[in-house]
Amino acid sequence: MSVLNGKNVLLGVSGGIAAYKTASLVRLLIKAGAHVQVVMTPASLDFVTPLTLSTLSKNPVYSTFYNEEEANATWNNHVELALWADYMLIAPATANTLSKMASGTCDNLLMATYLSAKCPVYFAPAMDLDMYIHPTTKINFDKLQSFGNTIIPAESGELASGLSGEGRMAEPENIIQFIEKDLESKLPLKGIKVLITAGPTYEAIDPVRFIGNHSSGKMGFDIATAAANLGAEVVLVSGPTHLQMKHNLVHLIRVTSADEMYEVCHQHYESSDVAIAAAAVADYKPKNIATQKIKKTETTFTIELEKNKDILLSLGQLKKHQFLIGFALETENEIDNAKIKIEKKNLDLIVLNSLNDKGAGFGKPTNKVTFIDKDFNIFENPLKSKELVAEDIVNLIVKKYAN
Repeated sequence: MSVLNGKNVLLGVSGGIAAYKTASLVRLLIKAGAHVQVVMTPASLDFVTPLTLSTLSKNPVYSTFYNEEEANATWNNHVELALWADYMLIAPATANTLSKMASGTCDNLLMATYLSAKCPVYFAPAMDLDMYIHPTTKINFDKLQSFGNTIIPAESGELASGLSGEGRMAEPENIIQFIEKDLESKLPLKGIKVLITAGPTYEAIDPVRFIGNHSSGKMGFDIATAAANLGAEVVLVSGPTHLQMKHNLVHLIRVTSADEMYEVCHQHYESSDVAIAAAAVADYKPKNIATQKIKKTETTFTIELEKNKDILLSLGQLKKHQFLIGFALETENEIDNAKIKIEKKNLDLIVLNSLNDKGAGFGKPTNKVTFIDKDFNIFENPLKSKELVAEDIVNLIVKKYAN
């Protein structure tokens, strides 16, 4: 999953021959999962049509402050466009547009939008080689970078003039890669390894039957996604579930039993900075597993159970530098039982679920949790989607590693 997935990207197109590449650029942004809005300078309309970019972006393309052709002229609000954007990309950025950006000249919709932007701004220069190396261009590059804007360096190659050299706008694929790499390097959990367990465990009775529970694994998968979106390297150890994971920073390891989950967790725990035990691990397993399917012969049937290894307890006993988070699903004396679990298992934080809360528990898209830290500070949360609960948990991790 790209770091641009779900983000709003405002693409500014200025009037250079490289504008023809913006069709590919829009397609790649959409492929990365971004929402794209295009603003064009009047000069850029000679190089690529708004219809092309509108069709590809699935949004209207704006180039003027108002639509003159409509009976009641509609104002295109540059402030709203700027505030909508998570990121702004100006490509191609011609020498003329770069000069306006550096001086604050505001004579078209794109410049008004740029001057209103509060988000990170990237610009990809495109011009002939003598223009690219001219002292005034260098001054403009330096000034724009001093504003906090990020330059995507031009590449060398054949230019529209027929000459060959530096000044060619970076290829669309390279622009996307540059932005992704830059954003990933600034993510708050970059360099942090997070170990997460998710889903149920199935404890075999015979080759076709097992002891399990109703956990869907969604909570753990959502936490993994939220952590990876902020740059963490995630190892997700999941029991049986239909859920899939496509994020390139998440390494999904599928297991079936509690013993398998225990072994995988211990393989990765020492190198982890954070461990989150969100799985609903079976407390007991059959003492003896039948090698053949058990036949239905008696009116009653007894299975002798033995305790599974306590994964979270074992991680707490081995804890050195790790920030360890556990989950507790309770039906009575919730707070007291959660506090006991914090002390017994050497946790830094516990996420308390109560089956008494409507909308919480297994198999639901929502959850209502209470956070309790190792000092027994209690933070109650309202009913939320599991995705938002996951973000809350990950934001607590960010606070720990913010410095």
